[in-house]
Amino acid sequence: MQRPRLKMRLGDLLVHEQVISEKQLDSALKEQKQSGRKLGATLIELGFISEQQLTEFLAQQLKIPTVSLSDQKIPQQVVELLPEVQARRHRALVYEADNGHAKVAMSDPADLAAIDQVNQQLAPREVDIAVVAETDLLQAFDSLYRRTKDIETFASQLQDEYEDTAEFELGALSLDEEGEDATVAKLLQSIFEDAVQVRASDIHIEPDENMLRIRQRVDGVLQENILDETNIASALVLRLKLMSGMDISERRLPQDGRFNIKIKKKNIDVRVSTMPVQYGESCVMRLLDQTSGILSLDQTGMPEPLLKRVRALINRPHGMLLVTGPTGSGKTTTLYGALSELNTESKKVITVEDPVEYRLPRISQVQTSSKIGLDFARVLRTTLRQDPDIIMVGEMRDHETVEIGLRGAITGHLVLSTLHTNDAITSAMRLIDMGAPSYLVAAALRGIIAQRLVRRVCERCATDTPLEPEQESLLEHLEKGSSGHSYKKGRGCQHCNHTGYKGRIGVFELLEMNRAMMDALRMNDTQRFAEAANESTGFRSMALVALDYAKQGITSVEEALFLAESVEDNITPATVDTDADVEQAER
Repeated sequence: MQRPRLKMRLGDLLVHEQVISEKQLDSALKEQKQSGRKLGATLIELGFISEQQLTEFLAQQLKIPTVSLSDQKIPQQVVELLPEVQARRHRALVYEADNGHAKVAMSDPADLAAIDQVNQQLAPREVDIAVVAETDLLQAFDSLYRRTKDIETFASQLQDEYEDTAEFELGALSLDEEGEDATVAKLLQSIFEDAVQVRASDIHIEPDENMLRIRQRVDGVLQENILDETNIASALVLRLKLMSGMDISERRLPQDGRFNIKIKKKNIDVRVSTMPVQYGESCVMRLLDQTSGILSLDQTGMPEPLLKRVRALINRPHGMLLVTGPTGSGKTTTLYGALSELNTESKKVITVEDPVEYRLPRISQVQTSSKIGLDFARVLRTTLRQDPDIIMVGEMRDHETVEIGLRGAITGHLVLSTLHTNDAITSAMRLIDMGAPSYLVAAALRGIIAQRLVRRVCERCATDTPLEPEQESLLEHLEKGSSGHSYKKGRGCQHCNHTGYKGRIGVFELLEMNRAMMDALRMNDTQRFAEAANESTGFRSMALVALDYAKQGITSVEEALFLAESVEDNITPATVDTDADVEQAER
């Protein structure tokens, strides 16, 4: 192919074409000399030119096409024609190829040395260059050069190192860093690197009769990778037990542990749980990124009006604030965000957790331990004698913990905690169901935040989507007129790994106690409390908040309705008549 050439240096050409000024070029060149970055990236960073402007300018001057990689579905064998190290070094990616031709996207197609290296690697194919925005290219690298290939390679290698299961399990007990155990370590490293790359919150290792499942939870949904090497499961679990400080000889009972690992400059805290299953031991790991730090309340995604009300609640001198929702709904993130704002020199803050998830400076954090009888109630009782201003209890698990927490809240302490309930309204009555006196709940409780996480529609591939008749009916049942809005859904692209979703957003409802609700609690009147709550100022249910996000194109109708069905008892408007209808409704 004929190499594309600029007729003069990029900076001079941009000035000549009046895209930037001489003064801007001089500033960029000075900055470039200090940073060592390329001129184009420096101009973008300084705000003198946008990435799209630079991409289109290069395409026009070099007379080559532009390409958007997020719209491409690129086969893995095509991507691997250019090894990852070379691809990242030369900022180049093969996106189409056959035996005679290859199309390559480059963010700097004026780099002739890089083009020569790419041509050499892809020879004898004829190479056509297209220009791509650098952020698009870097995201494609992260999406396409995943560690799944390494996982398959190391798994196969590990399987080959043993002749049968018995020999395999004995060999796995050896800690020879240059033998089989080194392969186990490399395999686990690849599994962790892949999980961090796709932003997984959990990793599941599940042995089956004829396969080994490795699943990752990304944006709340499990994604599966199946390996044929079934025998390697015991070596993986055994290695994880060693890293977590578990008893490696015990396979009959569940165990818990934790360890830290550094992946791609990130410090990851890994919480490990093992459980005996039919074909060995299942192992689940929760990944907590310690490097990114604790999110502030501003970063949790709460709308500004709600944020002001929450801040008013946590700055009260006493009372109880509950955060409710299922596991994985972001309750701990919200609590830690509140603690980060309350953590000042003038406040004594104590937390009671199982386990301690993030280390906080200036805060006394206590980890409970059932093995030695150090449970929530016992620690909480002692905590009240430590002169605290603020107490955070990881979870209201039993009657004793609830009552001690409530009494602490009416004796001059701010108590923050979590509860596993569906919504804010049912949470207050749940405390009474757990054995707390109704007068105590009414006196101590100040507010309840209920929350969920819904997936965000991928901005790169979002498109308008028509509603199904059933969806229209459900939307109208939630809120009149909502079926007349337009909604979005992701088609699926490289940017979102072809799921249509990228990231998640919190959906919150806040219930602030008022006189009518307190009176209903004292009388233990569930219906009256629910009516007072629904009529209270500023209350909007999570189902309607999720619907608002769907109307704004932030999430999809499917996500909003799924959330609504999980928190609303009467979302389905249809009447159930027949046995078949009853069975379908129960499902």
